Amino acid sequence: MNDAANTFTVGLVTLRSGLKPKANFDAAAKLIREAKDAGADYILTPEMTNVMESRRDVLFEALTEDDASLDGFRDLARALKRHLHIGSLAVKVSHERIANRSFLIDPLGEIIATYDKIHMFDVDLGGGETYRESSSYQPGESGALVDLPWGKLGMSICYDLRFPALYRALAESGASFLTVPAAFTKITGEAHWHVLLRARAIENGSFVFAAAQGGLHENGRETFGHSLIVDPWGAVLAEGGTQPSVTLAKIDPARVDEARRRIPSLQHGRRFTLGEAHSLHTSHLHLVRSKP
Repeated sequence: MNDAANTFTVGLVTLRSGLKPKANFDAAAKLIREAKDAGADYILTPEMTNVMESRRDVLFEALTEDDASLDGFRDLARALKRHLHIGSLAVKVSHERIANRSFLIDPLGEIIATYDKIHMFDVDLGGGETYRESSSYQPGESGALVDLPWGKLGMSICYDLRFPALYRALAESGASFLTVPAAFTKITGEAHWHVLLRARAIENGSFVFAAAQGGLHENGRETFGHSLIVDPWGAVLAEGGTQPSVTLAKIDPARVDEARRRIPSLQHGRRFTLGEAHSLHTSHLHLVRSKP
């Protein structure tokens, strides 16, 4: 562990998961060990660490085998004596539905928090690229906030990134670190990945840790990669590429308090309702403050 008071090192794992959970576990475990050897105290993997597939029938078939990924990751966290955050695993919760579930594991191998992805990626990107997560996945219903030795951590997954209210709620509840394990498409990643992650960091005065899937996958899907560590002022501290790899940065939690002192927007938020105000020639929305 780091000697400097309350600082720690984050290690993000970039993966290119395929259809075989065992092969994906082996690839992830290798990089997790590399992150630990490089000094990481907290290690985060991407969304869909154990399997990458959007077609419902193929996904369910891939999960019919005995997927021992979670037990393996718990053993690994215990062996490495590190906080290991598995960005998400596809977990069968019924014959009809799968949960996209994040697991935070402590150095004793105990699961200290889970989070099920709330927002389903149901989009048509054009060019035949279509996704319907709601056809296979059961959405979560609540956020997750957990205490780490260095501060509070708020959990999210991929498409959640486009819903800033979730991150505001986490920050207002004390989160210093926001996590966004993801499998962004190449199209959306090129357009929005950096700006959205930096925006979530800036508007909440929080660190953002985003481990990503990257490259051309076994099923033909191409993900953007570029795992990012962003500080509370919006600066990118470290960035990965599209190849499976480890991205590292040292984190000083005091920078959260510093950013929030400089721009105290968490204290300045106002509740309001939307009302309509009319003039002779125009109409517009008028913000009316409501009582708490």
